[in-house]
Amino acid sequence: MPPTLQSHWEMLIGRWEGPLAFRLLLQPVFAGAFAVRAGLRDARAGRPAYGWQVIRNAGRRIELIREGWQDVGKLFIAAVVVDIVYEVIVFGRIFPAQSIIVACVLAIPTYLVVRGPTNRVAQKICHFGHSSAGKN
Repeated sequence: MPPTLQSHWEMLIGRWEGPLAFRLLLQPVFAGAFAVRAGLRDARAGRPAYGWQVIRNAGRRIELIREGWQDVGKLFIAAVVVDIVYEVIVFGRIFPAQSIIVACVLAIPTYLVVRGPTNRVAQKICHFGHSSAGKN
């Protein structure tokens, strides 16, 4: 019998405990590290905050999303693989949609929330993007 929506929800919430629970902390930490690196790169180039650009710049939206995916793509895939290992250990089977949900929730919001502020702070503290914009 296939799991119900409630049992899927309970499986998703239950990931906070049990084997491999450390991945729920490590994945956002690594996403944050990638975001800091990208935010510093943005600051050096004098670019505005990444999230605002994705939202406001329709002409470059696809390009910006691809750029972000290059930063978090491998992390995202690793998060899916680790969650699949968790599912096999705990449930004895794979729920691919749940693995994708977990990877999305852990990696993408962290990346988006950290990249923009890193850019802004670096521009203010290090004066990136002011007199040296475009010089590299």
